[in-house]
Amino acid sequence: MPDQVRHDGVRLFSCQVNMMDSTRTFYIETMGCQMNEYDSEFLAQSLIQKGISPVNDPKDADIILINTCTVRAKPEQKAYSLLGRVSALKRENPEIILGIVGCLAQQQGTDLMKRFPELDLVMGPRELGKVQEVLEKVHGARNKIVATNLEQTLFPRIFSQGYFSGKVTGYISIMEGCNNYCSYCIVPFVRGREVSQSPYEILAEAKNLLSEGIKDITLLGQNVNSYYWEEGEGWDFPSLLYEISELDGLLRLRFTTSHPKDLSDELIQCFGSIDNLCPHIHLPFQAGSNSILRRMRRGYTRENYLGLISKLRDIKPAIAVTSDVMVGFPGELDEDFDMTLDLINQAQFDGLFSFKYSDRTGTLAEKIKDKVEESEKVRRLKVLQTIQNQITLKKNKTLEKQKVEVLVEGQSKKGKQMTGRTKSNKIVNFEWKNSHIGQLVEVTIEKGYLNSLIGEPYLY
Repeated sequence: MPDQVRHDGVRLFSCQVNMMDSTRTFYIETMGCQMNEYDSEFLAQSLIQKGISPVNDPKDADIILINTCTVRAKPEQKAYSLLGRVSALKRENPEIILGIVGCLAQQQGTDLMKRFPELDLVMGPRELGKVQEVLEKVHGARNKIVATNLEQTLFPRIFSQGYFSGKVTGYISIMEGCNNYCSYCIVPFVRGREVSQSPYEILAEAKNLLSEGIKDITLLGQNVNSYYWEEGEGWDFPSLLYEISELDGLLRLRFTTSHPKDLSDELIQCFGSIDNLCPHIHLPFQAGSNSILRRMRRGYTRENYLGLISKLRDIKPAIAVTSDVMVGFPGELDEDFDMTLDLINQAQFDGLFSFKYSDRTGTLAEKIKDKVEESEKVRRLKVLQTIQNQITLKKNKTLEKQKVEVLVEGQSKKGKQMTGRTKSNKIVNFEWKNSHIGQLVEVTIEKGYLNSLIGEPYLY
């Protein structure tokens, strides 16, 4: 087995394999969400199957791919900045194949070629299954290719033996796209309409991950709980969860991201009846004001949302709830923002991803004129984050002196401790000289911090 390393969610191998009469290497930079990490792993396996080998540094690569996100302005600007840097490498070595893939590629298409003439290929998310074919065309004829067809079906699964060796957690994309068209959101325009994957292919992928040693699987989708497969007897998301949960060797099952309007009572009940379904849900609420929620076209009210939180905690009192929220949506008044703060105080989230609103080209919200001043968005975000940080820290400190079960994932970032997560998705760092990756250990929490917990192994 070749040496293995990891960069931004992509499994890397240090071996070199000949292809097309020359040694070929690749580098993938992953920007954005877990779905992008999954897509990058698909790309990596596709290239490895063609005899192309990953490297750690773009300076050592014959092929450089940047997998992008455009949900908000910040990751988009990061992508442009990175493209500028790697374009310089291409100018130094014209033989390099440089490509951009993902949501930004889908959104900008040929305009990216004009802005960055060094680019050889631009591929949207639905086109990634053609990466081998596209690279052959670029390599052979030095053609520049733009592939952004959103009508493509989901790309086929790839199983590369040994690819996940030594890893504990894994992702499976079960559906792609979104049908909601929230007024601020670019996802339906860059990921397309909802398409669900065959449950039989999902189960095959899960079995492959488990055979490779994966213990913790997260099911992914832009709106994961709207999953539905119509062929045969029909599969909805709860039925898929039950089927996957029974696979041998699966210690933990998770899913993200959920939309409140599709969180059914049957799905909520799964948290009480599936033993290895982790007690954690990420349930974006975006705003606490009904007026703003209507402008956002979210399809629920604050009362609906708080009712779902209540139902979840009735079924699983210790369930951890995390969420997304934005401040400064067009037309957001002080009283609207106060309602958002009130919802946060009522819901008592374990964690919160919070952002300033930014216009996304082509969305309905882009056309709304009563924009909130940037300075006011900054102020509101700071106030909101201060409140949520206090809640998160308080929750983490309540775990001090308690025993929790941790799945060991590897060494911590500092390298002197082991790290893993609780079932409720909280990061725990601890000293455990005899532990092994993939092992379940009991840890007594000694200190709760804002972003992680420090513990000591519990001796039986």
